[in-house]
Amino acid sequence: MPVHRVLNVFSRKARQLIKQAIVQHHRRSGVVLFSDTTLRDGEQMPGATLDPDDKLRIAKMLEEVGVHSLDAGFPASSQADVQAIRKMIGVIKKPVLTALCRTVPSDIDAADEALDGLPDHKRGVSLFCGTSPLHREYKLRKSKSETLKLIVEAIRYAAERFEIVAFAPEDSTRTELPYLCQIAREAIEAGATTLGFPDTIGRMTPEKTRDFFRYIQDHVPKIDKVLIAVHFHNDLGLAVANTLAAIQEGANVVQCTVNGIGERGGNAALEEVAMMHEDQYGPVSRIDTTKLVPLCRLVSELTGIPLPPNKAVSGTNMFATEAGIHQDGLLKNPDTYLCYRPEKVGAEGIRLVLGRHSGRRAVAHRLQELGITMTDEQVLEVLNAIKQVPKGTVIDDDVLRQLAEDVKAASA
Repeated sequence: MPVHRVLNVFSRKARQLIKQAIVQHHRRSGVVLFSDTTLRDGEQMPGATLDPDDKLRIAKMLEEVGVHSLDAGFPASSQADVQAIRKMIGVIKKPVLTALCRTVPSDIDAADEALDGLPDHKRGVSLFCGTSPLHREYKLRKSKSETLKLIVEAIRYAAERFEIVAFAPEDSTRTELPYLCQIAREAIEAGATTLGFPDTIGRMTPEKTRDFFRYIQDHVPKIDKVLIAVHFHNDLGLAVANTLAAIQEGANVVQCTVNGIGERGGNAALEEVAMMHEDQYGPVSRIDTTKLVPLCRLVSELTGIPLPPNKAVSGTNMFATEAGIHQDGLLKNPDTYLCYRPEKVGAEGIRLVLGRHSGRRAVAHRLQELGITMTDEQVLEVLNAIKQVPKGTVIDDDVLRQLAEDVKAASA
């Protein structure tokens, strides 16, 4: 055998050993790796288009938050995606940058070019191909064997150019399980380092998710050679719950979007998965939760998609209450009515909103903060005055001062 071919064989084997060592390191660590797809899947939400500079700003904050990888874009589909990725080269240094590709060589070449300049261990491709009966018949117009051949050839082609090759069978949760396991086995043999399982239409429940991953792990002998990634959509409102169920069944990588943005009902919300996982199972990810609210607000600002006031983790009502009983409890001990303190997620302090449902203690507390001294009877009169204001009136500090002055004047 010629020397150059011997060296190439040796090089391929060395790369395979290195890749296996990295995969096994991640699996043994027990750390849940967060893969953010806000810049690609999240941006597909109608009205959420991001400019390359916007994507760079979000990517910088995602790096600060501690995500393991960024789904940076789909180079073959948009020159703007290429520009955004190029802006990240040399700036975003900690997360792995990946590019989405169909199972065609030209997409992989476009990703290779867009990610040029990054170290091998910081660049990767995420290949996808529809595998369910619906996708095979109506999208691909291919048989099972033709689809499998397309997948295997694309993974092999990508593995010659990238150390990190993820493959996701699109619509995997509606794909026949025996066929899905065959695809997984062939993908591993072809050189995939991560297998992602997308619930493309958001149809799963936590119970079905557990059964799904148990079946795959029981029927794919070399599944421990790759990282298992999950990607849940939120069409039935269960994306976060399903993600947590998958983690409990051994998923290593969770793919999320900030604020849960995305097509239709959106995706699993990164901030919700991170906080729920830490609260229920302990801090076994590298996410800095104290930066979550600033991140959520930045994404909302740049996409133009507003945050609902009652949005979990980042909504303005998360640490605000108008209810008198809750206000009294929060003043005595914040943990009486909080799942976690505002500083845990980088939010401002507790906000006691004054209104018709407020109690005497909250009114007295705010008056004291404003330096207004009143008797208990006067505080009660101010509270009664608050309950009489027209619907929709905001009881801000100016209104409260005026009500206090009116009460004092009436009792003089």
